[in-house]
Amino acid sequence: MPIFATRPGKSVVASASKNISGEEIIQHQTSSARSVPRLAATVVSDTRAGKGISFRSPVPTDGSLISALIAECPPLDTNSMYCNLLQCSDFADTCVVAERSGAIVGWVSGYRPPAKEDRVFVWQVAVSEAARGEGLGGRMLDALIERPALQGVLSLTTTITDDNAASWALFESFARRHDATLRRTPRFECERHFGGAHDTEWEARIGPLPTAYRKLSETRELI
Repeated sequence: MPIFATRPGKSVVASASKNISGEEIIQHQTSSARSVPRLAATVVSDTRAGKGISFRSPVPTDGSLISALIAECPPLDTNSMYCNLLQCSDFADTCVVAERSGAIVGWVSGYRPPAKEDRVFVWQVAVSEAARGEGLGGRMLDALIERPALQGVLSLTTTITDDNAASWALFESFARRHDATLRRTPRFECERHFGGAHDTEWEARIGPLPTAYRKLSETRELI
């Protein structure tokens, strides 16, 4: 359950509607044409003034540091260190570490569900107190979808509780930047799935992503 542990973002202007199934849809539109992004390297430097942050895939030795970062970012749910070690090894291609001056200041964990490989699920987004207020969460998501491992992914999904305004702002902003639609439906319900022990987790599904058009573009180049 990826709860965004940082300051709430600015409000996003969008139009919302519901389809026949009751699914809430937030449509973001921009006047600019959609472009096909280039593939990102394993390590990508952020050269914007004052940031000094680089993004990379995790390695197993990051596991304990990731666990410590998550523990410092309530209300994020802490996982076992073994879980974080697996994320840093078996799922490294779909996770992002943000570093500044050798210190880990940001983390995104995710994976491509085996039964739905046209999606990427974002599990957690964590930002150190030392790097909050810099838009780091959104920049890590942007870096994630540029990964070669996400080629052909059509949509990004995550789950968020209704009262987590910062997470909704983060993913609504992500949808707006990529001229995508955000659809909101309940995934894990308070009583039905959590036995009343946890608030309902709402799924936010964002798409289509630029990764879908990247695959089409590369196919056309071969024709």
